[in-house]
Amino acid sequence: MRHHKAHRTLGREKGQRTALLRGLARSLVLTEGILTTTAKAKELRPLVERLVTSSKRGTLVSRRSASQILGGASDAVKKLHETIAPRYAKRSGGYTRIVRLGRVGKRVVDMSRIEFVK
Repeated sequence: MRHHKAHRTLGREKGQRTALLRGLARSLVLTEGILTTTAKAKELRPLVERLVTSSKRGTLVSRRSASQILGGASDAVKKLHETIAPRYAKRSGGYTRIVRLGRVGKRVVDMSRIEFVK
């Protein structure tokens, strides 16, 4: 039983799960929309929402924490702070949307598109 277990394990150990979410977050920031499984999208959403909220402050601390979460990807941190965060300056949360696509192609799992709200 998984009572009081907050997050999905995605069938991976902690290090692998961290690397997966870090890569997904980096791709989402750079391309502003990615296709992934629904479980991964639901697990990615809070991470990216926190990144955008902290980068709206525009401080050095927010840049360093975003860099740490995104694995040192300076191009993603730069885009997050200079393009994405100013876009949502007047918005208090809800920066991403998950669009369920169902089964895409011959895949068994349900796929979703996670993207930034315009």
